[in-house]
Amino acid sequence: MTSQNTAQTITRLLLALWDLGGTRQEVKKGQFTRRIVSKSQKLADYQGIFDELQSQGAIAISKKGYSLTSGKGLEVLGEGLRSGDFKFKGTIVGTWAANALVKWISQIDVAENGAYVLVNGKSAIAELSVRVASRREEIASYDEFKSVTLEVYDKLNYEYNFNNLVPIYRIRRAIGDRVNRTEFNDWLLETQADDILQLQGGSVEDSAPDKIEDSVATELDGLRCYATRLKP
Repeated sequence: MTSQNTAQTITRLLLALWDLGGTRQEVKKGQFTRRIVSKSQKLADYQGIFDELQSQGAIAISKKGYSLTSGKGLEVLGEGLRSGDFKFKGTIVGTWAANALVKWISQIDVAENGAYVLVNGKSAIAELSVRVASRREEIASYDEFKSVTLEVYDKLNYEYNFNNLVPIYRIRRAIGDRVNRTEFNDWLLETQADDILQLQGGSVEDSAPDKIEDSVATELDGLRCYATRLKP
């Protein structure tokens, strides 16, 4: 596989993982395989690329599936989509890929050079020059962080039936790059000091190092992996 083909495959894999919700939760191997592996291939054919992405910190791999890191993973995906070399092979683009691109474009600011052409009678994106700037604004204060965090907590707790014990790594990844890691840690601990959230120990469900890293640890209290809401 040439370096150009490898780069395109990497972008396609990351786009599929992002579209399947890989920044919010782990995507099961079977679900991911159905999305990216053609009939003439097998998942093992992609092992070298998976290893490369994992070493870059773009994805995390467990025995059950894959997840996309909200920082490095999205950075690599964005760079791949902006590359002038990126293209889909063949004349027909899979529905999932087209829909994923539409969703991606809707969440970023598109710069001046968005153009569309017809290829063999099919509509295709010919050129997209985009700024890596999410429409979601950065969180600038503790009060704003508190509001956003409680909103994220309630959403995760409801959608995933966490029974009021929401993993901190899920909260961090849902908020993403709207706040840096240090401020997230400091402000989350402040919500505990204010009796808004109670941070609890234990470990994540599969003891994945990246999920533990995205939890919160202090010298006094040690590792805290879950949050429970104290105030309505």
